[in-house]
Amino acid sequence: MTEDSKPKIRLDLPRLWQIVRQDKKAMLVWCGVAAVVSIVVAFSIPRIYKASIELAPEETSNGFSGSISSLASMVGMSMRLGQNGDAIYPEIYPDAMESTDFLVSLFPVKVTSKDGKISNMDYSEYLQKHQKSPWWTLPVSLLHALVEKLQEADAQPTDSSGRPLPPDPFLLTRKQYGLARAIGGNISCSVDKKTNVITITVTDQDPLIAATMANVVTEKLQTFITNYRTNKARHDEAYMEQLLKEAEKEYNKARHDYAAYCDAYNEAYLQSVKSKMDALENDMQLKFTIYTQVVEQLQLARARVQERMPAFTVLQNAFVPVKHSNTPKLFILAAFVMLAFGARLALLLWRHAREFYY
Repeated sequence: MTEDSKPKIRLDLPRLWQIVRQDKKAMLVWCGVAAVVSIVVAFSIPRIYKASIELAPEETSNGFSGSISSLASMVGMSMRLGQNGDAIYPEIYPDAMESTDFLVSLFPVKVTSKDGKISNMDYSEYLQKHQKSPWWTLPVSLLHALVEKLQEADAQPTDSSGRPLPPDPFLLTRKQYGLARAIGGNISCSVDKKTNVITITVTDQDPLIAATMANVVTEKLQTFITNYRTNKARHDEAYMEQLLKEAEKEYNKARHDYAAYCDAYNEAYLQSVKSKMDALENDMQLKFTIYTQVVEQLQLARARVQERMPAFTVLQNAFVPVKHSNTPKLFILAAFVMLAFGARLALLLWRHAREFYY
């Protein structure tokens, strides 16, 4: 068969319109059925609500860092403050929020529904017992519940009295892991790369719980970042406090030994006594110098903790959403009707395909 003898498609719009008119009854039936199905689907989807918070992390001030550096130089110390060597920055906040430790920490958060039917309940228990789902997911849910019931070895660990132990992020059960993934699916965090504005959004079937969890997630994220940023500085502060206790103890002992020796040999004129007294006095002065230096270093360590403390400006607080965030029912209706129309039209074209070749 040559290239010219191959059949070619001819788009005959009048003929296509005629075919559609002749099939209008079937077309209306298809579109009507699709409309009914779309209404059933639209009203079967549970309502969801979204609550959002916008944060702007503030940059560390160089002026404060410079003041501490100047203070450190006065006592012979070198502290390079202002050089930020953080390994965590706003772009990886979403990854931090998806960590198992972060998600498990949300299990015991107390929540209350807007209608008051749920009051002071753990967020994990609320997700397990008070979540609505479409009717077409019922078979999968029943199968999943049956599998969990058969897996007795995956039961939650308990203590000697039979009470369930708190979830261990290192060793989660299958049920706890699924619950953590469900919480992760309800939480989203996005960062504007141009402005570094952080947007935290929580989705839930209750508007009050969505707003409550948005505030809780934001507080926990701020705590996580604060602990990370100040971790080394707080360890340095604790170490300096320990050194201060030891230096103070040694200074008090040296001062006591010197005073006791002076009281015992106050009227003695022997050179050996004076030499011993001078040695004790020099040791006391040395211990006092060390003590004062440790005090100064402790103050610098405390200032370092404050300098490393991150600050966040809340641009938009969370509020209880008034309207749900579901896809509009009219959009679902239009989508189903268009899909049915397209499917019927494709079937008609397949049946009359020979009429559009020449």
